[in-house]
Amino acid sequence: MKEANTAIKESSADQPSLQVLTFLLDHEIYGTDISQIQEVLEYIKVTPVPRTPDFMLGVINLRGHVVPVVDLRRQFQMEVSEPTVDTCIVIVEIMVDDESTSMGLLADGVKEVVELEARSITPAPRIGSRIDTKFISGMCEHDDSLIIILNLSKIFSSDEISEVMDSVSSKAAKSIEADSDDSE
Repeated sequence: MKEANTAIKESSADQPSLQVLTFLLDHEIYGTDISQIQEVLEYIKVTPVPRTPDFMLGVINLRGHVVPVVDLRRQFQMEVSEPTVDTCIVIVEIMVDDESTSMGLLADGVKEVVELEARSITPAPRIGSRIDTKFISGMCEHDDSLIIILNLSKIFSSDEISEVMDSVSSKAAKSIEADSDDSE
């Protein structure tokens, strides 16, 4: 917890504000640094991949690239819900073993991009949060709502990400083989 407090204090001193994309999960507002966001997609069908962690819904084809999609509700042990018209997939870029990787996060809906003053971001309380505080880089009050700012690199262990990426690579290879078989 001391590390999170130090990181927030350092970010407060280094930068006057932080731009955050806010999104909904189970009626709560979460956010992540806009620099990690590649794009936001309307919900599309996700193809399941066998023998992957429970939180991984499957993969989507994003302009010829296979991208894994994870359900943060499952990762945070929230009640799983059916997709609605507001459900979307937030494509983020995370670092895995010093390599940038695209991943989709299922969200109940996207709200907006907000600019938060770094000094107004406080560390997560040690108790009282529905998710593990090691996933939270801070919290901030904005327009009478509390925004929980996620640290995406800590949500999934490197082993979990590696397992997901191995499954995706296997799925992509099979898809390419199937495509070449169809063209013969």
